[in-house]
Amino acid sequence: MSPPLPPLGLALCGLFALLPTSSPSTRAAAATARPATGRIEGEVIISTALSSRRPRFRIYADPGAGRPPAPESNEIRNVVLYVQHAPASDATPTTHASMRQEEGRFAPHILPVLRGTTVDFPNADDVFHNVFSLSSASTFDLGRYPHGSSKSVTLETSGVVQLFCHIHSDMSAVILVLDNAYFAVPTAAGTYHIDDVPPGDYTVVGWHERIRPVMRTVRVVAGQTARLDFDIPLPSGGENFSH
Repeated sequence: MSPPLPPLGLALCGLFALLPTSSPSTRAAAATARPATGRIEGEVIISTALSSRRPRFRIYADPGAGRPPAPESNEIRNVVLYVQHAPASDATPTTHASMRQEEGRFAPHILPVLRGTTVDFPNADDVFHNVFSLSSASTFDLGRYPHGSSKSVTLETSGVVQLFCHIHSDMSAVILVLDNAYFAVPTAAGTYHIDDVPPGDYTVVGWHERIRPVMRTVRVVAGQTARLDFDIPLPSGGENFSH
């Protein structure tokens, strides 16, 4: 059996037990590894009542065959809030986004993604679809494919990508390709939040396919939440803003 420690040894053992396990330089490095950021949150309202059926792009004279498109009842979910000119990450997105074809429509109708994201287009309908885009930000044609299959495209250029189906003329959707990850879609109740925004003065854009973007400025302070509400004034009569 080891001899008992003298009182001085016991005191030293207790002192060492209270000391931190990392050095001050290690703790400082950990603190600077992730810079302090702020949060933007607020409420989005639609200021104009809409008709019961959402206006759709037409590229053919007559509607195509297949299941009729389901009406969009909540335009608030077609709004995108994004921070303009915020720092962009050099990392390539690793997770895929998805825009399904179901019940004769694209779901969701509006999809914001980070530039470089691969978007999957699974077909959940019992008919063939043929997704394509002629947009300057991305031009592609995925060809015909049946129920249960999926095709993909990687979007490398920021901008508005309008989607259609060669087979069903009433199908349309929009992918908004953004340069940074600081964006959000409001909840059905109209609230939104954008987390981890670096401190600074920014312009936040309220985007909807039917209007010119609504722009507001905000100052983001590390560790604080900035409040920024949006009124999206959609026109009556089904007019679409040409992007």
